[in-house]
Amino acid sequence: MGRTTASAPGKVILYGEHAVVYGYPAIAAPVTQVRATVTVCDGDTPGVRLLAPDVGRDVWVADAREDDALAAAVRLVQQRAGLEELPPLVIHLESTIPIAGGLGSGAASAAAVIRALAMHLQQVELSSDAAVCDLTYLVERIHHGTPSGIDNTVVAYERPVYFVRRHPENRIEPLVVGRPVHLLVGDTGLRSATHAVVSDVRRRWQEEPERFAPLFAACGAIAEEARTALEAGDLARLGTLMDENHRRLQEMTVSDPALDRLVAVARDAGALGAKLSGAGRGGNMIALVESEQIEEVRQALLSAGAVQILASVLA
Repeated sequence: MGRTTASAPGKVILYGEHAVVYGYPAIAAPVTQVRATVTVCDGDTPGVRLLAPDVGRDVWVADAREDDALAAAVRLVQQRAGLEELPPLVIHLESTIPIAGGLGSGAASAAAVIRALAMHLQQVELSSDAAVCDLTYLVERIHHGTPSGIDNTVVAYERPVYFVRRHPENRIEPLVVGRPVHLLVGDTGLRSATHAVVSDVRRRWQEEPERFAPLFAACGAIAEEARTALEAGDLARLGTLMDENHRRLQEMTVSDPALDRLVAVARDAGALGAKLSGAGRGGNMIALVESEQIEEVRQALLSAGAVQILASVLA
């Protein structure tokens, strides 16, 4: 029986969330310690069966709703491959990426399905990073309505990127890190609905453009400076910029007491800087730490209520 496996990592936004939706730059990086892994096998029964035991999913693609993201990923590959129908298949998804935590679970799952299915069907072009990125973005529109494009980019290319949303083509530039960057990702345990938070920020921006437009611009400027600091290996400046970015996100109303508590605790325990990461109002925060600070900051975050800590290194 034919079997093909592919995976995609989680992701964190280092700088520029929310502002990125409005055309300002952002920086994001993969979190390879957590992944969505998809195995595609030849089936015995006509049709394509989707199994995702982690979330209790067992559905035939033909019966799935139009807004079913994973089924949409399958249909997109079929359409792009120009196939009238797919052979009998079983697509099995497993993921260690927390759902609704700002770590790109939806994008990673879609990217893994797309890449594994394209490879199984021997559609080499559709399994390329660029094609996986493009198709995953289309799936992300089901999840988030008006996604920036940054999640699908990071999980498809699996490298730190500098990203600017543009029409007709986004600006995507891989980043070279000047020295290893150690991050701790702290999970509040509170789910964050990206679509709802992004929509609420858009509503507030429309109601108070004179307040929100400068906030977006400031976050964009922070991301620009962070790129220079990241490439130069200036960890102290990166930490200061994280703190500044978090303050701007607080002003956007997307932080919350749980995130603010973990951010403050990380700083007090010796982190160079800390901020929420992703949509906010729940989900995850990140802390920039020196290698010798990792354990002390990790223990402080756990004591302050973080339900999970991931350690990630950009190098």
